[in-house]
Amino acid sequence: MAGLLLAILLVMSANTVVQSTLCSDALAKLMNCLPFLLIKAPAPSFACCQAVKDINQEASTKEVRQELCKCFKGAASQFKVDPGRVGQLPQDCKVQVPVPIRPDVDCSK
Repeated sequence: MAGLLLAILLVMSANTVVQSTLCSDALAKLMNCLPFLLIKAPAPSFACCQAVKDINQEASTKEVRQELCKCFKGAASQFKVDPGRVGQLPQDCKVQVPVPIRPDVDCSK
């Protein structure tokens, strides 16, 4: 019984590490987008758009998309980015995303 409990705890903690790594990796890639998202640049840079494309390709499952959604919502409020620019980013980068990019989006769906 103790062995089963230990195995469950290890899987749960590994999943948390993977999720936090997913979030931190995605945010690091999107740092090139900050000038645009903070209204300091008129358009997203090539590096920013490449990051958006890469992250969109990596978000291949519902679970990953939900985790990234939560991650981005938290980061958006922390960095105080412009919500209009956030929603505009996929269009400006010519990337079709499966979910709307808005501050009020429900990440659980």
